Amino acid sequence: MSKIALIANPYRDRGLALTGEARRLLEAAGFETVLSPAFVDVPSGGAMLPIAEAARGAELIVTFGGDGTMLHVARRVFGMGIPMLGVNVGTKGFMAGLEPEELPLVVRAARGEYRRSERMLLDVTLNRASGDSKRDCALNDAVVKSDVSCVDLTVSSDGERITSFSGDGVIAATPTGSTAYSMSAGGPIVEPEARNIIITPICAHSMAARSFVLASSRAVSVTPTHRDNRRILLTVDGSAPVELEAGDEVLITRSAATLALCELGARSFYDAALGKLTL
Repeated sequence: MSKIALIANPYRDRGLALTGEARRLLEAAGFETVLSPAFVDVPSGGAMLPIAEAARGAELIVTFGGDGTMLHVARRVFGMGIPMLGVNVGTKGFMAGLEPEELPLVVRAARGEYRRSERMLLDVTLNRASGDSKRDCALNDAVVKSDVSCVDLTVSSDGERITSFSGDGVIAATPTGSTAYSMSAGGPIVEPEARNIIITPICAHSMAARSFVLASSRAVSVTPTHRDNRRILLTVDGSAPVELEAGDEVLITRSAATLALCELGARSFYDAALGKLTL
């Protein structure tokens, strides 16, 4: 019996109404289901399991929430190779494959009747001036920015300077993340299955500071200049920020890993983008 992991944002799916209905549909079709709450810590062995434990051995992960929920879950299952399907209970839900009214299609997904949409990931390495390093992986983006005021940044590609500017920060996004913070900062919309690294300045104090769409083979480095004791922070997919110190460098490269999202053909990327961006 195939196992399906249902991971719900209880703050979005109130009373787990949609999650419960999906469970009923799937179990009536002969599938085993396990439940896990996103953003809530639960002990192992209970009626609801931690995300990684619920996902272990599953054929499919179904999330109930918005894009933030999918990002939160994805960061806990990177490397497992399990496809994800999002049911949008958020606002925009660019990554979601289904809207609530399309919930019965979850059974088709459980049967494997979907197209795998392989999404590029970014490896993000914080190289400390001290010689230490810290690594992370992003589905959407890595952001270097000040917490309260402008910072001076230099962005390079394969050792060659792309741009230097003063501003609120800079976003390095995947094509999947092009419809998130990068788009809000004036960056381009890129097809989610493309292979690019998108560099978008945030509120730059220069007319020459524009977005760059780079080949995925590039190694991008971001080096901030510290002055006036201003704090500069690195966040990856909206995770808890890490403070940068003088001489630190953030290196961003395409990851060897990918994440598979399920597409059921309910709508094209263009239809979804047009519909969600005009709401």
